[in-house]
Amino acid sequence: MMFSLARYAFSSLKIWRIQQIMARQSHIKQSPDFHDKYGNIVLASGTTFCVVAWVFLTTQMGIQWNPSPVGRVTPKEWNNH
Repeated sequence: MMFSLARYAFSSLKIWRIQQIMARQSHIKQSPDFHDKYGNIVLASGTTFCVVAWVFLTTQMGIQWNPSPVGRVTPKEWNNH
């Protein structure tokens, strides 16, 4: 009795697992969508744009990148008034 019950539970578990696999495979896209076709191109062009923008910003805009004042700033004399 116990063996037949375990065998029934195991076979129903296998059937349930097969049904899960079949359901999962039926939800797979059959044709490529926009992201499949152009996703890598959009990602690469966005990355290229950001890199070019930062290279331009750091080399051509003339921004002072917080230079250190060490050696350029001298203290003033103290006034006792």
